[in-house]
Amino acid sequence: MAAVDDVTAAELLSWPVGVEGELERRIAHLLCHSLADEGISDDLIDTLDEVLSDRPGPAAPGRKIDALLLRWGLPVSRRPPEVEPLTAEDAARIIDRFRRATRQLTQVVAHRVAVYPTEELRLLLALRDEQPSPAQALSYLRRYALAILAVLDLMGDDA
Repeated sequence: MAAVDDVTAAELLSWPVGVEGELERRIAHLLCHSLADEGISDDLIDTLDEVLSDRPGPAAPGRKIDALLLRWGLPVSRRPPEVEPLTAEDAARIIDRFRRATRQLTQVVAHRVAVYPTEELRLLLALRDEQPSPAQALSYLRRYALAILAVLDLMGDDA
């Protein structure tokens, strides 16, 4: 970004705005929509949060060694969080939501970025066409959610 001194800024601001300049401003204003205006709703954001958050399962039984470590002021051993399995109905609902979002994003992204994100959209379309097994549904949905987030991040939001 170039710095402009006060004299140059005053001169630029004093230039009259012609019909072409006003038309350009109106077009720029109309093109600047928020993601919500483009159909990217809070429902999609909630679904992304649902998929990417740890889905808490039943509480793991406490271990005696953990109690001893805590009593001595030592850190408890790290275990990966238990994840509740994804039901077939939840997986189908989320897959449907992500596929609708993919359709919206492919229509909108070209108008929202300076450089077309070819690689990100290729990954998004490949994930849309993938048919995961029920055992792989959660990892598939997490990969899909990250691909959607990558495209949303490139698009930004001016709201």
